[in-house]
Amino acid sequence: MQVEQQLSVFLVNRPGVLAEVCHDLSAHRINIEAVTIANLVDHAVVRMVVSDPRAAVHLLEERGVLVIVSDVLAIDLPDRPGAIEALAERLGRAGVNIDYMYGSSRGSRTGRPTIFLHVPDVRGAQRALARWSSSTAGRRPLPARRRRRR
Repeated sequence: MQVEQQLSVFLVNRPGVLAEVCHDLSAHRINIEAVTIANLVDHAVVRMVVSDPRAAVHLLEERGVLVIVSDVLAIDLPDRPGAIEALAERLGRAGVNIDYMYGSSRGSRTGRPTIFLHVPDVRGAQRALARWSSSTAGRRPLPARRRRRR
């Protein structure tokens, strides 16, 4: 588990604008490691984790793009059913809300998918997960499916 910087990039919602941003980042050898996009009426919020957040912020702001930096938790999870459930349950029991999350198969050091969480209390989440082993996440037997009555 690591704390990483996430960039929230506010863009006009028009064809080609995202491509321009991606081109600028790649031209400066900045890799996008994870990304999610929220489509709003006239603009989009592109949340991304990049290989060099400081350089990316400088580059984008230089081009007049609004960028907000926030901390997110990067947690490597096993790729199996119940893994996210176990994580959410652990944080819920500790009273830590998950504002949003998104995943990536960026090829972490462990070769497992990485989930990025934005939580209002990063330190609280870190404490809640400090002794938790994500390698056991999802190993609990799944509940039996209920049959729907017709």
